[in-house]
Amino acid sequence: MTDLIQEFVPVRVRAIAQTTWIDEALGEIEQETGWHSLEYGVFDGEALVEFAGRSCYESWDKPNPKTATNAGYIKHILEVGHLSVLEHSSITFYVTGVSRSLTHEQVRHRHFGYSQLSQRYVDPGNSGSDTGPVLPPLYDGDEVAQAIVLKSWEAARNAYEALIKHAQEKNPGLARKEYRQAARAVLPNLTETRIVMTANYRALRHFFHMRCALAADIEIRTMALDMLKQCQKLAPSVFSDFIFKEDDRGNQYAESDFHES
Repeated sequence: MTDLIQEFVPVRVRAIAQTTWIDEALGEIEQETGWHSLEYGVFDGEALVEFAGRSCYESWDKPNPKTATNAGYIKHILEVGHLSVLEHSSITFYVTGVSRSLTHEQVRHRHFGYSQLSQRYVDPGNSGSDTGPVLPPLYDGDEVAQAIVLKSWEAARNAYEALIKHAQEKNPGLARKEYRQAARAVLPNLTETRIVMTANYRALRHFFHMRCALAADIEIRTMALDMLKQCQKLAPSVFSDFIFKEDDRGNQYAESDFHES
């Protein structure tokens, strides 16, 4: 492998925040109901799902042995499709090194919250030392394709800078964002972007059903699989039913027998 690959931006997916209880409120709830939530190994978000479900029926004394544990309770929720209680807990991700073509697909998931890098305020390649073009996964290891992609990126960046310079000379009094918002029209889909995404458990499960599937675009599937792995650590009872698999060509995907309603 040559140094070509070093010019592409690596993807990085990080879970950075999740739902937590307010300690004082949790103490009051436990005192009022007699329900104690935080079993060993149970995260706050999973406990909140259980609390929300039990509040519908006031089943604080856990009368059913099959649902007496948090894991058993959440499994039952998935089985019967009582998925609205999953909407009370959320996880936030910060994702870098992904393309604009990925985020064009991502923002179609309407029950996520998004904060994305602005092309009106940040020049491509200048938002950090590791920014640049994002390599489509199909071209991983293909130096011919990589060279073509890099050549197109260089041409687009040159056109972008030329348009900025031309606009500054023709309209010197405009704000920098006005030069950028016009010149960004020539930037390709492989331009790197960075995005903060927050979603509740139910929205995440739907997202994983859609984007961890083999039919999904490779780049977004790669990101989704990474997100799923982190979710399985942060809320194992909610996401552990998704099983990682490989097809006969070694492509990784994940699926669950619990289908969203």
